[in-house]
Amino acid sequence: MIFAEPPVDIGRDQAAAEAAKELSKSAYAQSGDSLIEKAIGKVLEWIADLLDSLTGTSPNGHAGLAMLIGLILLIVVVVLWRAGGLRTSHRERQAVFDTAKPRTAHEYRAQAESEAAAGQYADAVRSRFRACVAELTERTILDERAGRTAYEVVADASQAAPGLRDVLRPAAVVFTEVVYGNRPGTPERYALVVAADEAARTARVLV
Repeated sequence: MIFAEPPVDIGRDQAAAEAAKELSKSAYAQSGDSLIEKAIGKVLEWIADLLDSLTGTSPNGHAGLAMLIGLILLIVVVVLWRAGGLRTSHRERQAVFDTAKPRTAHEYRAQAESEAAAGQYADAVRSRFRACVAELTERTILDERAGRTAYEVVADASQAAPGLRDVLRPAAVVFTEVVYGNRPGTPERYALVVAADEAARTARVLV
């Protein structure tokens, strides 16, 4: 004997309430993005309207309920992505060095000058900032720590040599935008990184 599954009786108001309750949990609310919140509100309204139409044509409402759950999961994924919860390796991908054994400051500097002479300014920005960081490490202004980002270089180096902050910060922005943000390298941007590298060679450590 085949037993029919009991019908799922879920209406517009209940569906919207349940979805809103789920999305209001702290894990999602921490995104702090008002645009996302507005988008969620609009999607919830659309889900409720869609559910009304689906439950009106489906004998047991299973199709509507499955659609609702799927859409809620999609919203959750988007919110978590925007909040950074699904980008745990994002910081690692923005590390200054892409190898555990970086070269010397002199080697990076020579490579950068060669790339700049060839008009390859994006590559030159990357190599010259690495030369700067390698210089700071060789001079023990920075400790040897793998995975350090450009902005962490600014924060850490500024603690030991506060005078470096103002020249390192724009260079770190240029490096991150060009290397990880697909911004074009230009002679002007390269010049900012060169200035940071030159400052690193003469910086005085705070005693």
